[in-house]
Amino acid sequence: MTVVRTETSVRVERLAGQVGAEIGGVNTGEQLDDQMIAEIRRALLAHRVVFFRDQSLDYDRQVAFAQRLGPLTLGHPTLPSPESQPFLEEVDSAKAAPANRWHTDVTFCDRPPAFTLLHGVVMPEVGGDTIWANTVAAYESLPKELQELADTLRIVHTNTHDYAKPSSRAEAANDVISAHRRRFLSKVFRTEHPAVRVHPETGERSLVLGGFAETVVGLGPQASRDLIRILQDYVTLPEHTVRWRWRAGDLAIWDNRATQHIAVFDYGNARRRAERVTVAGPVPVGVDGRESVALEGDASEYCAGGS
Repeated sequence: MTVVRTETSVRVERLAGQVGAEIGGVNTGEQLDDQMIAEIRRALLAHRVVFFRDQSLDYDRQVAFAQRLGPLTLGHPTLPSPESQPFLEEVDSAKAAPANRWHTDVTFCDRPPAFTLLHGVVMPEVGGDTIWANTVAAYESLPKELQELADTLRIVHTNTHDYAKPSSRAEAANDVISAHRRRFLSKVFRTEHPAVRVHPETGERSLVLGGFAETVVGLGPQASRDLIRILQDYVTLPEHTVRWRWRAGDLAIWDNRATQHIAVFDYGNARRRAERVTVAGPVPVGVDGRESVALEGDASEYCAGGS
């Protein structure tokens, strides 16, 4: 491939006050030079999620670009990848359940991805937006007393919790969605994370919550639900979010260490297909220096990209 030389900075346009930016003038399907990759990474760390319109990406090009941000994971810890495409997870409404719960990717494992790249292939004419929330801003918005409490908490995340369960009778009765959920639960993972992690690149503190967060260590089920809900409500405040209306060819990249997201399931029987690749991340570290701990399930092959 021809290396694209950059004489000017990438164009970055903020989309909301706390999170999100659109990057223009970049073709991620080309072999970009180190300067441009560094500028994209800086924008990603600053804005938490960045978007590119009109990207021509096949599997090989998406993987090649993602690898410039770091080593890759396998497509998913429990869901199979397409043949000969081990780094890919298909996000396809014809085959899978919608990701219509707030979550941070794969927090049920002890090393959630650092970055997620999602390329829109087929998008409905109306609906199917994704919303992201800034979990650093959420932590910073907590009252001091609640920050101090959150800094001490440990929370168990599992793929058997809220995210994996039907959210309506229609979902429960849908054979495609039910089959997907059975595959999702084919191997059980449970991990204890700090409720607040220290970002390994920026040093910022962010909340580690979402639909896989089940119980607070040391608390009973009801108290756990109440406390997790209180903290989660700060994550999803409208001022902490950005909403993206997809078009086919769009590429979204988010810092999975500083965000949650939700796919809005409002497109009925229309087709929605995207292709996801994730960059491997480190074990989260809490304010007290303690790392996350795997309690059930071995994700080492997934995290290491099968190597």
